[in-house]
Amino acid sequence: MTLKAAGRQSLVDTVVDELRAQLTAGEWPVGERIPTEHALAEQLQVGRNTIREAVRVLAHAGMLRSRQGEGTFVVATADPGDIVRGVQRADVRDVLELRIALEAEGARLSALRHRPEDLDRMRAALAAQAAFQDDEGQPASGQYEMYAEHDIEFHIAVVDAAHNTALSATYRWFSSSVRDALVAALQDQQMPQIHKTDHHDLVDAIATGDPEVAERAARALLAKPKQAVDALLDAE
Repeated sequence: MTLKAAGRQSLVDTVVDELRAQLTAGEWPVGERIPTEHALAEQLQVGRNTIREAVRVLAHAGMLRSRQGEGTFVVATADPGDIVRGVQRADVRDVLELRIALEAEGARLSALRHRPEDLDRMRAALAAQAAFQDDEGQPASGQYEMYAEHDIEFHIAVVDAAHNTALSATYRWFSSSVRDALVAALQDQQMPQIHKTDHHDLVDAIATGDPEVAERAARALLAKPKQAVDALLDAE
């Protein structure tokens, strides 16, 4: 089979697409070694350097892993980047619902596992955020971006206090979508006002060490924006 680059797409991109398609189709199951560079080069009728670069791209994407002296093995048959792109395309309600799920579990685990420095980090993020609030405790006009930055810092600190590497990593790549949704919500006059005590209540709930109290506080923090989003979308 001879591959030809389509349009402006490079030959490496074309090979990446072909190998990704074969991985997704289950040509090589997870844990199996893929054919050698020489074999793939012959199969696709391209140079070995092109194969090497394409494999490097897929390894960076988390689908392949090279082991020196052993070959290249399949790690995943789905491109994790597709998941990220799916989240980026999601609407505000989808993002908010996933946010509630992640943050509620994060708060629950944080109540059980937090350390004193975790609470200090949460409070420091809220103190920094206060500099971008008006006299009524609302995000100051023209300061929505910075307000959102510190809000995300706070929620990352809450999740990190769970001391679960996988949960923290998931929330961190998801946080860009949370930030974009928050900035949009802050500029929407139909969204409810923010009550700054809700954030401090969450810190206090985590500090109690009671996972149920912490989870309820996390859900309560996002309940009003969730209700507002539901009402706005249902009215369309």
